[in-house]
Amino acid sequence: QVSLIIPANGEDSLDRLLPHAGAPRRKSATSLSKTEPPLLRTGTRTIYTAGRPPWYDEHGAQSKEAFVIGLCGGTASGKTTVANKIIEALDVPWVVLLSMDSFYKGLSPEEQLLAANNDYNFDHPGAFDFELLVATLRKLKQGRSVKVPVYDFTTHRRQKDWKNVYGASVIILEGIMAFADKELLQLLDMKIFVDTDSDIRLVRRLRRDITERGRDIEGVIKQYNKFVKPAFEQYIEPTMRLADIVVPRGGGNMVAIDLIVQHVHSQLEEVRHQQALLASVQQTQPLPQTLSVLESTPQVRGLHTIIRNGETSRDEFIFYSKRLMRLLIEHALTFLPSQPCVVQTPQGHEYEGRSYNGKGITGVSVLRAGETMEPALRAVCKDVRIGKILIQTNLDSGEPELHYLRLPKDIGEDHVILMDSTVSTGAAAMMAVRVLLDHEVQEDKIMLVSLLMAELGVHSVAYAFPKVKIITTAVDKSLDDFFHAVPGIGERSHTFFFVRDGEDQEQLSY
Repeated sequence: QVSLIIPANGEDSLDRLLPHAGAPRRKSATSLSKTEPPLLRTGTRTIYTAGRPPWYDEHGAQSKEAFVIGLCGGTASGKTTVANKIIEALDVPWVVLLSMDSFYKGLSPEEQLLAANNDYNFDHPGAFDFELLVATLRKLKQGRSVKVPVYDFTTHRRQKDWKNVYGASVIILEGIMAFADKELLQLLDMKIFVDTDSDIRLVRRLRRDITERGRDIEGVIKQYNKFVKPAFEQYIEPTMRLADIVVPRGGGNMVAIDLIVQHVHSQLEEVRHQQALLASVQQTQPLPQTLSVLESTPQVRGLHTIIRNGETSRDEFIFYSKRLMRLLIEHALTFLPSQPCVVQTPQGHEYEGRSYNGKGITGVSVLRAGETMEPALRAVCKDVRIGKILIQTNLDSGEPELHYLRLPKDIGEDHVILMDSTVSTGAAAMMAVRVLLDHEVQEDKIMLVSLLMAELGVHSVAYAFPKVKIITTAVDKSLDDFFHAVPGIGERSHTFFFVRDGEDQEQLSY
């Protein structure tokens, strides 16, 4: 173990990050609040935190666990500011900031009374739910989604609704007792102690508790002298010896932050090569049994001829693509479970037929191109519920990122038709499947439906999620340098949404 104590000039601020990873489940039909987007905002950029690297091994698990940084220090020492600086300097797309403040135990009526009189010790290890914290961090480290409690410092209780948080490349845990539990320490890959002068911490504590938590100055000072200062000397300061790096004066110490970022980047280097590994997964193997390709009848072949023809007009491309999508959706519905069903005809005779044997059907479109398949699904499934996932490729890393998520409530009970117009590498589809699994949808109840797929995408999805049914109208052999299927349909699918260059950018509606 090597401890680095690096001096710095200036002070760190008391800036607090915005809510960053999902939103609490509400009673409405969706699982994401529009008012609390899954993001972090730093000084120069916005970091979306609801996504995570989509590269998985043959068991559908991440090939490398997340890198976990533990940030410890006294109250108002600038831990969150240091975390913010690290996140901004790391420049990685998937980051989760987890605060120990979320894991305070709910207080009993007697403890509530003590807290109201500033006689309850919130700076004692016993005030935290370490069992829940360790279980939550372990799941996040494994790339799984979790629900994190939301603690109300005014009522000293956990709110009814908890936040959905997803795994990431980097997880930063910050809190005064981040080094106080042995099991918790074992989950930390890097331990950082933020050391700030006690007078500065007191001033910041006063400012925070009065402005953010509705306390009065006398109560804050009483609590500080009775509990905060003794707890720091007894429980927090001694854990400084466990730290790999000690950062005096917090966020202004850019030398220390740069060293931290360099080390984290070196640890993440292996993850940066996962995209190249994905491209070689089972390329020589036969197409998986979970794949179903719409029968290439003369009609289907003719439709493909039209939409693949570079001279086809925009209107014809849309018209014949819709026809093909309708056939594809009809084909996909044949894989839904059914059971024998006997009905009475208007003439009074019995008819032995079949009926759907499931809880419900939900369509989820991968925005934006996946939305083009929604009309076909609605045309054949009356009152079907629709969810949406927006996944876009980061031009710097070449990896997909989850930017928006809106899923129907209790989707975990349904069979889900996941729709995307084309699948090339399979990275976005894999991320979308992972999101559905995180929302408790069973893998064998997911059908990935795409108008056109490349062999690479088929292998990638089937390799990571062997129970997902893959349904398409055609599978193309290869990809070009821009990761488009060959022969493919090029960029023609964009015409579903925008008019040609030079005309008004008006979204089409159906």
